[in-house]
Amino acid sequence: MTFLRPTLLTLACLLAANASADDLPSLGDASSSIVSPQQEHQLGRAWLALLRGQVPQLDDPQLKEFVENSVYRLAETSQVQDRRLEFILLNSNQLNAFAAPGGIIGVNGGLFLYAQTEAEYASVLAHELAHLSQRHFARGVEAQQRMQLPVMAAMLAGIVAAAAGAGDAGMATIFSAQAAAIQEQRRFSRQNEQEADRIGLVNLERAGYDPRAMPSMFERLMRQYRYDAKPPEFLLTHPVSESRIADTRNRAEQYSGKGVEDSLHYQLMRARVQLTYEETPGVAAKRFRAMLDENPKLDAARYGLALAQMKSGQLSEAQQTLQPLLKSAPDDLTYNLAQLELDMAQNHLDDAQRRQSRLLTLYPSSYSLQQTRIDLLLKQRRIQDAERALDELLKSRDKDPDVWYQVAEVRGLSGNTIGLHQARAEYFALVGDYKQALEQLDFAKRRAANNFQLASRIDARQRELEDEQRMVNQMLR
Repeated sequence: MTFLRPTLLTLACLLAANASADDLPSLGDASSSIVSPQQEHQLGRAWLALLRGQVPQLDDPQLKEFVENSVYRLAETSQVQDRRLEFILLNSNQLNAFAAPGGIIGVNGGLFLYAQTEAEYASVLAHELAHLSQRHFARGVEAQQRMQLPVMAAMLAGIVAAAAGAGDAGMATIFSAQAAAIQEQRRFSRQNEQEADRIGLVNLERAGYDPRAMPSMFERLMRQYRYDAKPPEFLLTHPVSESRIADTRNRAEQYSGKGVEDSLHYQLMRARVQLTYEETPGVAAKRFRAMLDENPKLDAARYGLALAQMKSGQLSEAQQTLQPLLKSAPDDLTYNLAQLELDMAQNHLDDAQRRQSRLLTLYPSSYSLQQTRIDLLLKQRRIQDAERALDELLKSRDKDPDVWYQVAEVRGLSGNTIGLHQARAEYFALVGDYKQALEQLDFAKRRAANNFQLASRIDARQRELEDEQRMVNQMLR
């Protein structure tokens, strides 16, 4: 794994240091005059692009869709004022989630492994949204507005360290002991953590979840890792103590309604993650079978077993395992997506087409279903239709580098060479590689030389990216 260079972190903090004034009544003018909400937005997008280009991510449309929907559900009842959220799903089995300035939400795959119920999962994200709504980064800068630049960089570096896995030996060469100590002291101060707990509990209850899930998860994690020399990253950056657990439990007990504790949908997503991090599909299948032997009505285990069988090429067995689930819930999107994957693997494309058409009438806006539709079109060799479907998808996901990567691939298959280079440029820009982005636009512009309007549009986009790159270079001087 490669890591973000300290200079890039310094860039992000310089963006924050040059912020202009903005009003935010809940915090007063002081922090907003140092780091405005708009500057936080710019900071977050710049940082996200750099992070995307440096850390491995999970490419699972269903999981991405679940995370996005669940966070937006929490955001609707939260104190977050700017809900232009962006997400990154990291391919790490370590427990962690984080919120970066400007509405960036990061979730490790490991969160699903550790959070045993949806309410526990939501409690972690409600806590992170509270960090955003209270603008703890901006307030930290306000409190230390005279500090030297390396110290400012360390504040944001802590988020990157958590995202990339601070326990990795490679991080020691990037973050000095002094910076790490300052980061621990400031970004995750006791006061900020208590405030995030308190506001997170309120939001958890408002969103319809059981607020008792927050102290329950903290308590279980503390028991599990009390004596570990290397606890999960989340516990390093969010230290759990007996007093913190007692405080959150006392506050949670004050709410009259219990709220939702768990859902089958969450457990189905957990099964997907569990399969991802098992040593082999066969090992996963054995574990899911053992769970079914203990409780034959455990639908999430049956779903996980079907996925494990598909992944190991046991398609007939997977069909038999999946059928009881489809019979009990014929319109369930998750089960039907598994059947669509199975139909395509068995080359039953007519069956897949009929099923997909029916599902599109039920779930027309589902991102994961739209991705499966594109997969089926490619399987059917309907390249032009797949390209049009991706163009439609870009209307709602134009900041998703995974979609742009796929757009480039499909445009290449269709012979749309200019469009291929344009799509590659957007992908590289979203992962912070301006040099390659501009090169791709150069390639596109040369091929569009005889089309004045198209060449002009490409040229305009190139100037926009050059302006962004120039801003970065100026900040790094």
